[in-house]
Amino acid sequence: MKIQIKQLLIISTLLLATLSVKAQELYVGTNYHPHDDKDQEKIKKDIGLMKAAGFKVVRMGHLAWDSYEPSEGKFDFQWFDFVMDMMNKAGIKVVLDIAIRPAPIWLHHKYPSIDVTSPAGNAQYPNHRYMEDVGDPMYQKYAVRYADTLTKHYAKHPALLAFGVDNESGDGPISYSETVRKRFVIWLTKKYATLDNFNKAWATQRWSRRINDFDEVGLPVTGEKNGSPEKILDFRRFISDEVNQILFKVLDRVNANAPNALTNTNAWYYSALKYFDYSQIAYSGKMSRGGAGFYPGNSLTTNWGVMNALFGISRIQFESTNPFWCSEFTTMTAVPNSIRKSAYATLMYGNQVVCGWTWQSMWSGEEQYLEGMLDWDGIPNRKYDEYKKMATEFKKIEKYFPYKASPEVGLAFSFPSQIASGSFPEAQDQQLQSCWNLFYNRNMDANVVEISKSQLKYKLLFVPGVTVMDETTANKIRDFVKNGGTVVMTSNSAVVDETGKVFASTHPGRLSDVFGIRVAGYEETEPMNEVSRTSLRGKKIELNYNGKTVGTESTRFDVVESKGAEILGSITSLDKDYPIITANKYGKGRAIYVGLPASGEVLSPLLDKLIDELGIKKGPQVPAGIMARQIDKNHFLYLNVTGEPKEIPMNGKSQSILFDKSYTGNFTIAPYEPEFIEIK
Repeated sequence: MKIQIKQLLIISTLLLATLSVKAQELYVGTNYHPHDDKDQEKIKKDIGLMKAAGFKVVRMGHLAWDSYEPSEGKFDFQWFDFVMDMMNKAGIKVVLDIAIRPAPIWLHHKYPSIDVTSPAGNAQYPNHRYMEDVGDPMYQKYAVRYADTLTKHYAKHPALLAFGVDNESGDGPISYSETVRKRFVIWLTKKYATLDNFNKAWATQRWSRRINDFDEVGLPVTGEKNGSPEKILDFRRFISDEVNQILFKVLDRVNANAPNALTNTNAWYYSALKYFDYSQIAYSGKMSRGGAGFYPGNSLTTNWGVMNALFGISRIQFESTNPFWCSEFTTMTAVPNSIRKSAYATLMYGNQVVCGWTWQSMWSGEEQYLEGMLDWDGIPNRKYDEYKKMATEFKKIEKYFPYKASPEVGLAFSFPSQIASGSFPEAQDQQLQSCWNLFYNRNMDANVVEISKSQLKYKLLFVPGVTVMDETTANKIRDFVKNGGTVVMTSNSAVVDETGKVFASTHPGRLSDVFGIRVAGYEETEPMNEVSRTSLRGKKIELNYNGKTVGTESTRFDVVESKGAEILGSITSLDKDYPIITANKYGKGRAIYVGLPASGEVLSPLLDKLIDELGIKKGPQVPAGIMARQIDKNHFLYLNVTGEPKEIPMNGKSQSILFDKSYTGNFTIAPYEPEFIEIK
């Protein structure tokens, strides 16, 4: 018995070691659509080309529900079994998407309540993708049934790497049907319990809008003139909850039917059409691999598109320590080597999968003009060669990846604030990205965090334009500072409570004592456009901070009064000096307030000072235009994102694992090229 136990322990140890080694792997592959014609000979040829390119993964199944269930309850998997078997034979793993959207036309016909209704009350025919009301009970019933059937069928297939859960869940129009309104009424009734609670939360005494029966509630339209912020905020929370509801239902089916399978998604929760609170999924632990499309644009010489796409990774990853998967990766660029450049950039943000969109240029449908790795006639183009080159190179370095960040800084995200900040010149995610850019430019790690769900194990916390300040978030910020943390809050933060009403108390709401200030209001820096009620342009203003002049632009600024806080900086270029940056000691920590929207010009000098004071680990010291990360004790990844050669300072000997070169002292990286170095 003891011998058997010992043998089992050895086997378990070996298995864990194998899994651990397997985790140290990079995947290059493609999105593939065999349902376009189901031609077996073409599929064999395609898979042969994928194998020849060194591809390890394909993502299939998305946008194709009716290819598996062409009519109600009649499932056809035989054609796809062939594809899965061929992929397995070629040694290519499959991310199989559970295509719960778009819903098949036959389902729309059977249950017209699934159709999207416009704000004007007109039913919209589902003539393009994402035209379903995902909260509709009948839609959810059939979507879950489809997910259940698909995952049971392929749970044990040897080619399966992961199930993908939906595609672009935040995209598609919001429906304003009567059935949506009735569900919203139920949601409100559960949330508020009594009409008194409800009327108080929605401030219905304003404009004679008191509700005497929950069924009197109508649907607010985001952006409508004089729309009540309280009801808009609740409605968008309700829509968000329904999106999350169907995602959790599908995740539960996967975990029940295929407990050993990974789960992944192509979230795009921040699509302007719907924008839901993906943090609920991210913090649940049920989605084992965060995922998103990576579309940096087609330029090699400018880097703003890459920055935006990398920010997309951070805002979906949140605080997960699992690898990230770029479920879709651009093939649409016409600039040679820009795809490869972008792929190396993603490795510095924990990415493990580069899955090209798409294998073949589309023949038809909404994306028929988009290019793939094969041209319309099925002949590979230079993008196929570029992906093949990446697969070859990634094989050389994969045992050191995926990169695991260890950030000491958190950047606060807030879904309610994103909705509420629509009334301001800068939305919350714009301010969040401005803070994120600070760390991108310094080659430093920083996590996007949802404060109410986070343990806040950081030295420094940025709160950029977090407009809605609920009690849980406020208490966590208070405790964070009290226990020794440093927080930096920017304007448009802590303006309204969790119901969307402006605090009838000293601002920043619930935290004025922590920051030691009173925000009295704001001043415009330019005349207002009386039509749009927004500033025509930001005015250039100058600050004095730490004895130096800082220039920036802003449409307005906060009127900040110190109530014990030290004034660190003031606006000096207007009619008088205005305190604009303050710091207050609270408990063991500090609370810093910046009465302007987050911007690099204002926050950079402040951040540099805080990095030194707080002992925050700096990124690799490299010339401007070089992205870099220290992967482990002896290995560094570099990427030159400029059109000029860059010399990297280095002491002693080093080895290029990527290009099999030896260096002594400094070495040079060619324009737009990566380098992976082992220190000897």
